[in-house]
Amino acid sequence: MSERAHPSHAAPRPAANAQASEARSDSAPPDASPPDSKPPAWAARWQSIARRIRVPLGFLAAALYLFELVRRAPNHAAIAWSAALVAPGLWLRGYAAGTVKKNRELTTTGPYAYTRNPLYLGSMLIAAGFALALLSWAVALVLALGFLAVYVPVIASEERFLRGTFPEYGAYSRRVPGLIPRRFPARQRGSAVPSGDAGFSPALYFKHREYNAVLGSALLYLCLLFLRSALGIFHNGLK
Repeated sequence: MSERAHPSHAAPRPAANAQASEARSDSAPPDASPPDSKPPAWAARWQSIARRIRVPLGFLAAALYLFELVRRAPNHAAIAWSAALVAPGLWLRGYAAGTVKKNRELTTTGPYAYTRNPLYLGSMLIAAGFALALLSWAVALVLALGFLAVYVPVIASEERFLRGTFPEYGAYSRRVPGLIPRRFPARQRGSAVPSGDAGFSPALYFKHREYNAVLGSALLYLCLLFLRSALGIFHNGLK
């Protein structure tokens, strides 16, 4: 990912800054980094495959989710608890999308001062929340395996791109963890001001169309609450 290289939640994005990730950009060329940093041939092949299949796999996961959703009665307590994961995930993705400056510079401020991949972390929280809302082990397993098989190699590929594009990325990656956030924001080199103090830009948020994640989550909550009963009413009406 470099989230900084991908503009959206589920679809590939243009290479941006570490951002070569969801918000940074997926479109980062696989051979953009120096030759000595290239992975083994098999790993490079899988990273290329992972970038191509992650969107189709996302549709398959959505189909499984809807199947399980229709099959199970809604658990309102689980749906309520899921918001404790979904809401922070949406906030984190929105904050990152309103901070990252794709393809222009290495973003190290805002949420990027706590974790190098806030967009992916936000996506994981959202996915975990909706898996909890459905109380389906099948959905949780598919989401976990999908992350390991697709997003881990994509993140590795994007980080390799960022290393080859931004000379300062090495120092940044030593200060900021890849996924699990720091407790306090990393300071920028030569600055006494914490990097986490950077402002949020609504213009960047809308440019990256991150509002789609909010709309999609709202629609999914409506499906969790009402789809099964609506289908029952429709089915009874046909009798």
